[in-house]
Amino acid sequence: MWRSVIAFSIPAVFLAGLAGCAVNRFEARAPWRDQAENMCIARGLVRPTAYVSLAKEIDGPGPCGIQQPFRITRLGNGTVTLKQRMTLGCSALAEAEAWLADTIQPAANLYFGVPVTEINAGTYSCRGMNNQAGAKLSEHSYGNAIDVMSFKLADDHVITVKGGWRGTEAEQAFLREVFTGACARFTTVLAPGSNVFHYDHIHVDLARHDPRGLRRICKPLIKFEPQIGADGQPRQFASPRPPVRQPAPPQAPIDQETDDPYGATSSRGGSAQYARAPAPRPAYAAAPAGRSGAAIEADEPSSFDVESSAHSIY
Repeated sequence: MWRSVIAFSIPAVFLAGLAGCAVNRFEARAPWRDQAENMCIARGLVRPTAYVSLAKEIDGPGPCGIQQPFRITRLGNGTVTLKQRMTLGCSALAEAEAWLADTIQPAANLYFGVPVTEINAGTYSCRGMNNQAGAKLSEHSYGNAIDVMSFKLADDHVITVKGGWRGTEAEQAFLREVFTGACARFTTVLAPGSNVFHYDHIHVDLARHDPRGLRRICKPLIKFEPQIGADGQPRQFASPRPPVRQPAPPQAPIDQETDDPYGATSSRGGSAQYARAPAPRPAYAAAPAGRSGAAIEADEPSSFDVESSAHSIY
């Protein structure tokens, strides 16, 4: 009898494993990926430095991989350390550096008076979206995505996405500046409130949601007035300058974020409160105990332009 059980179990396990990895193994690699990578390299948007080095090609499994991966230990010409080494393709790295220069550092100086000195982020990983077996491959599988969990400032204050999204006023305003700046650069941006998988990080990637790569997904829809570039002058973008992104026509009713950015008042019972530029050197504190992304109301999230959130999570 045991021989029969074993004989039956072996092919069953094999087939289950094959089913679990079938999408990853046989999903086609879109031609635009290698074209975008080659164009980025040809334009010299990323150059090797003491902190950015070219590595051996990552080829597989399946369509996963990067033709010319970069290993990164620091960003911002060495001024920002990374809690864990990044592995990215040329396009994602170029946008990350520009995002740091034109949004993240200006926002840190605006709301805290000091720059960011360390970022905790995840990059390359050959896996399905949201680490779900059998799901469509994530943009992380191509070195085309970044998950940012936290920022450390020059005075050692750490702003986590999980705690800061509902943290102090300065923390919330800083993270929303970072979020809106990302939406100007990346084609996909998902922050706390977008879905259950992104309660503790901001996901950004350069996926193509249309043939020209102009459509964007930016969630959740928040009520916030960015202070960077709010002085009447055109916002200064670092190189490479981002293309004008086009939101797709809504394919479902758009749910507004129901709470204001600071949790002080709710749109259900009063006017929303918006961020304002603080004094030159604001005082700030760690996020209050019990305030975290995990506590965001289940009905808060929304889509900016999009397909259902179940279809567009990464």
